[in-house]
Amino acid sequence: MTQSLYINKTYKLYIDGKFLRTESGRYIKWTDPKKNMPNINFCRGSRKDFRNAVVAARSAFKAWSGRSAYNRGQIFYRIAEMLEGRKEQFKSELILQGFTKKQSEKEVALSINRIVYFAGWADKYQQLFSRVNPFSLPIL
Repeated sequence: MTQSLYINKTYKLYIDGKFLRTESGRYIKWTDPKKNMPNINFCRGSRKDFRNAVVAARSAFKAWSGRSAYNRGQIFYRIAEMLEGRKEQFKSELILQGFTKKQSEKEVALSINRIVYFAGWADKYQQLFSRVNPFSLPIL
C-alpha cells in the first residue's frame, strides 16, 4: 500500500473577490489535535489587510443594497445549494479539525439550514415595521 504525501494547506484572505496573501506575510499555524502535527496555515491579516477589506465591503455595499430583497434571498438560496453540493468536503474539513463524523454532519446541516432560514427572511423586511413591542399588543 502506498502512502500519499500530505501537503499543508495555506488559506488566503478573500478580499474584493480575490484570494490574496497577507500584506505582512505572517501566518498562523493550526495543529491537528489528534496527530499533534501542524496541519493548516491561515493568513494573519494586518491593519492594511483589514483596511482593504473594509474599503472593498463599503464599495460592494452600494451594489448589494441596490438589489431587490427578492434577489438577495435568491443569492442566499444559491449559496445554500452550493454548500449542499459540497457538504462532503466541509464534513471532511471539520473531521480534520477534530470533530467526530456525527458532529461534522450535524454542523454542516445546521449551517445550510441557517442560510436557508435567512434567505427566507431576506424579502420579509416588513417585519421590521410590524409590532415587535410587547406593550403595543391589544390589552385584553
